[in-house]
Amino acid sequence: MRGRRHLQVVVLAAAVAGVQLATLAAGKGFFLTQLTMSAYATLVALGLSLLMGYAGQVSLGQAGFFAIGGYTSAVLTTLDLGGHRGRPLWAAAERLGLLAERPDLFGGATLSVAPWAAGVAAVLLGAAVAFSLGVPVLRLRGHYLAMATLAFGTIVSSIVVGTQAFGAADGISGVPPLVLAPGLRVGGGAADRVENYYLAWGLVALAMLLLSNLIHSRAGRALGAIHGAEDAAAAMGVDTGRMKQKTFVLAGVMATVAGVLLTHYNGGIGPSEASVMKSVRTVAVVAVGGMGSLWGTLAASAVLNFLSLRGYFGAYDDAVFGGILVAVMLFSPDGILRGDLGALASRLAARRKSPGEEA
Repeated sequence: MRGRRHLQVVVLAAAVAGVQLATLAAGKGFFLTQLTMSAYATLVALGLSLLMGYAGQVSLGQAGFFAIGGYTSAVLTTLDLGGHRGRPLWAAAERLGLLAERPDLFGGATLSVAPWAAGVAAVLLGAAVAFSLGVPVLRLRGHYLAMATLAFGTIVSSIVVGTQAFGAADGISGVPPLVLAPGLRVGGGAADRVENYYLAWGLVALAMLLLSNLIHSRAGRALGAIHGAEDAAAAMGVDTGRMKQKTFVLAGVMATVAGVLLTHYNGGIGPSEASVMKSVRTVAVVAVGGMGSLWGTLAASAVLNFLSLRGYFGAYDDAVFGGILVAVMLFSPDGILRGDLGALASRLAARRKSPGEEA
């Protein structure tokens, strides 16, 4: 089983490389920009797939965690700390690499928090918020939980739009690239396009490997028991509250990481990234892929988000995702990729059996 999971990740890596080579051969290298952005959206969807499909918890607040990551990193890396230069505390922080110079509006240089330090702070904040929110919220179930997480997402969206420090309706621009290693940085420059594509999808592949190992572990079996019958799982000794909270925090951290990386890749972030509709879109992607189907979620997210980012849905973009969610819930609650296609594959396999095998 473990070898099969590793083989699936290898196939994913080969597919990622194949797509990049295909865009190169077709002269469509600019497609890699939208594919990279789709990878970060997929990271959010995978966390939600784990939360909904295995822990049985519906969340409409993933865009809130994404915004926490993106806005925290954006604010810290564009903050003007030049007036504090020379003071002992700030000088020590600069020597430790926590602060970095960046060009100002007048062609000079000013001081801000280093992108790597801002990213770490953003992820820690996202984890803290997810943990604090999970304590009271995860006592709720069903539509009550959905409403509570929807309220969280609405609060974050309102704060972002109404706070001048977050750029209000204009958002924040001028976010510097995030340097991960010499010659490797998260940024939207054309020269870094291929590297960023492989970096983003490499992160998705790593997440798939870790999540696949998780759901096939003892903790994953406990999550499956909670999803199937929470009271029965509790009666068998599963600490349901703790397991649900850990999963909620993990999904929130994945969304926060995606927010940090996509913000540095785009060089900014706007209030639309914190909108409730962003959370609805993620739920729609998970619904298409199938609740609890990580590979189905990955495929659905890669395709739908790429089409959306390329503008194929036009002005009806949000309407398309809303319609997809309604249609899936009505006609294929198990998801298109996991439900209908899976059932079709089973029927085809059954027809291929010989009469002797069926007996």
